[in-house]
Amino acid sequence: QVQLVESGGGLVMAGGSLNLSCAASGRSFDTTYMAWYRQPLGKEHEFVATASGSGRYRYYADSLEGRFTIARDNTKNAVHLQMNNLKPEDTAVYYCVAHLSHGSRTGNIDNYAYRGQGTQVTVSS
Repeated sequence: QVQLVESGGGLVMAGGSLNLSCAASGRSFDTTYMAWYRQPLGKEHEFVATASGSGRYRYYADSLEGRFTIARDNTKNAVHLQMNNLKPEDTAVYYCVAHLSHGSRTGNIDNYAYRGQGTQVTVSS
């Protein structure tokens, strides 16, 4: 059974940093994309960042590039999201997803076959 488990969320003040981690089990994802999406309360899922199997190709939401960094660790079947200079508008549940099965790598979250349960990130002003 495939599982994605996120960790590292929490409460942080504006300007602070958090590092989210996603540990995958049940199969290897070293040949497919893993990504992060987020969902602010009452809103739709938003694309955050995605990385290819090797980690060589990385794509970000335009508004987040420069503050967020995605990184793959295939030795641990994991993906990380380093978030710096956090803002209150970054408050959301952050989801790890894996295996781009169809559509755009930066499109709908349902383009990915697997999804974690999410981790809450709250940024206070």
